[in-house]
Amino acid sequence: MENDILLALKNWIPIKLLDEPNNDFCRWLYVGNKNFTEPFFDETISACRSLPENGHLKRSISSIDILPEWVKSIDAIKPTAFIFHVSRCGSTLIAQLLGMQPQNIVLSEVPFFDDLLRYGFKTKTMNTVLPQLEAAIAFYAAKRNDDYKNLFVKSDSWHVHFYEALRLLYPTVPIFLLYRRPDEVLRSQQKKRGMQAIPNLLEADIFGFDKDIISHKPLDEYMAMVLETYFEKFVDIVQKDTNAYAVNYNEGAIEIVEKIATITGIKFTDVEIAAMQERAGFHGKFPEQVFSEPSLQDAIPAYLEKSFALYHQLEVIRNLK
Repeated sequence: MENDILLALKNWIPIKLLDEPNNDFCRWLYVGNKNFTEPFFDETISACRSLPENGHLKRSISSIDILPEWVKSIDAIKPTAFIFHVSRCGSTLIAQLLGMQPQNIVLSEVPFFDDLLRYGFKTKTMNTVLPQLEAAIAFYAAKRNDDYKNLFVKSDSWHVHFYEALRLLYPTVPIFLLYRRPDEVLRSQQKKRGMQAIPNLLEADIFGFDKDIISHKPLDEYMAMVLETYFEKFVDIVQKDTNAYAVNYNEGAIEIVEKIATITGIKFTDVEIAAMQERAGFHGKFPEQVFSEPSLQDAIPAYLEKSFALYHQLEVIRNLK
């Protein structure tokens, strides 16, 4: 029976919770032998939709309750590290550099993980959802070829507010907290705003906000409030978690990857380092574009002052650790 399940599930992953009232069911996607190399996992999903097994007349659906049972048949890589970030701080590039080594599975902002975490949060059923999330991560980390040895999970930025839940599942896995000067993060958000940068696209309670109060906030001021919650959480985590490491964007992409490698015990060849150095000169989200960004000289606006105070506090803690 177990072999039958393994054969049926080979190269399939759960990708989306169905809309209400069927949130306890999920849709599956066939990924074949695809390596997960796109900057974001929703791009990987789009690339796999054209495979014949995902024909438009087919809808592969199951209950999410069955995931912990089914995953027992899957040979999966355990997480090597989690990467939290404040957004627009180089985490996408870091994930891609890690993904250049064939031994590494890198999962970058997987929509299904977000579905489960936010569903557990909204319905106050996180204890029930956590085994399902652990199973989902294992499906994505299935050892689909013999090269795979390590698993890096890059979260969405707001997932740092689910830190305690993830720590229950993975109490000893290293966590890397990537951050950057608040004004530099804000500048990037001004060019193209993410979900976390627009009031009420995400549940306000995730950030501890009142949705009515934030509804009319100017976008820059709102993003400053979000950054405050991120930096507050980073400071708290680094102070209490001996296996959490704050990493500043200004350290440099290659240096950050080398730090991650040292802490997690992985090694890169000289050829891999050279390839990463070449890739590091290009944009994380748009690999064909050479990356260039001038330093900011503007005065710090009042609404960023608290974020900057927390940023500097985090810098002090990082340098002492």
